[in-house]
Amino acid sequence: MITRVEGVLTDASGEAAMGTGRGTGRALVPLGGAVLAAVLAVGGCGALGSATGGEKPAAQPFTVAFGGDVHFEGVLRTRLDTSPDTALGPVAAQLKRADLAMVNLETAVTAGGTPAPKQFTFRAPPAAFRALRSAGVDVATMANNHGMDYGEAGLQDSLAASGQAGFPVVGIGRNAGEAFRPHRFTVKGAKVAVIGATQVLDDNLVLAWTATPSKAGLASAKDAPRLVQAVKDARKDADVVIVDLHWGQELNQCATPVQRQLAAQLADAGADAIVGSHAHVLLAGGYLKGKYVHYGLGNFVFYNSSGRTAQSGVLTLTFDPRAKGSRVTRADWAPAEIADGIPQPLTGAAAQQARTGWEALRRCADVKPSAA
Repeated sequence: MITRVEGVLTDASGEAAMGTGRGTGRALVPLGGAVLAAVLAVGGCGALGSATGGEKPAAQPFTVAFGGDVHFEGVLRTRLDTSPDTALGPVAAQLKRADLAMVNLETAVTAGGTPAPKQFTFRAPPAAFRALRSAGVDVATMANNHGMDYGEAGLQDSLAASGQAGFPVVGIGRNAGEAFRPHRFTVKGAKVAVIGATQVLDDNLVLAWTATPSKAGLASAKDAPRLVQAVKDARKDADVVIVDLHWGQELNQCATPVQRQLAAQLADAGADAIVGSHAHVLLAGGYLKGKYVHYGLGNFVFYNSSGRTAQSGVLTLTFDPRAKGSRVTRADWAPAEIADGIPQPLTGAAAQQARTGWEALRRCADVKPSAA
């Protein structure tokens, strides 16, 4: 479990996650159990608060930033090879401002395996995790139609690289239990569960790529009851539940009936936010049944983008775990445009025009601009 101490992400063992502390402007260093104990002994600070008498500090509002599809092909591979710490470019500043940040990592992280029988196969070296962490990303879903582009051997390599880097991934695992298992964080006193799953799988690869109780693979949202149960289980002991989905129809900016049905099911099951990508274009975001749903974040760090497929951005949601209504109390869309594979944040009139266009996408979706 992740806990923040003065902007430091630590797991249950007391070891600090590598990266840059939010708002500290300094690199994180290992925080051993003895040091952590000393911090707690004096009341802690930052997200842990300063409860006295053994009382648990009340959970505070926090922010989560989301980006869409990321891979490291073409010109992006050069950036990864030469400057992994700045591979995501200026958009990293927006990700780092949030308390937690997440993207869809649409590639196998491997140098081995066998390419799947499909038109496009993506893979990247383990430096991909360093690049994400350096940009402020804390967790990635790998449940998508490229997560197993290099077969089960590539999947095992991806998991090994994730473990070696200490970088959490969701939606993928050695069996269905692992693939559907949420990664859990503690952010500003709130228990946050993050789940990843894919509704998009090539027809000829569905069986081979779907995780089962005895086979490695991806968390398939095609098994809606299994995903719904994962959300219900996470809800039991989490203040906030987030589901990141690979879903939608390529180049279709309208939410499909299949997306709408699943969003409603997950909202009823207890998900506070349901976000996703895949279509390579932006879709609508807004409130459904008091929960926040974003049907398509578009491309994010993606080498072959132009026109509509170059429209991108960062979605930042503010969660209040104490809220009696929707736990998502604010949604901010910061538009960007991809150039040379990297999202370049827009400002001024260009940003306002892009934001207006994004708001208009609700015309063919079932979400509203507010929870009321």
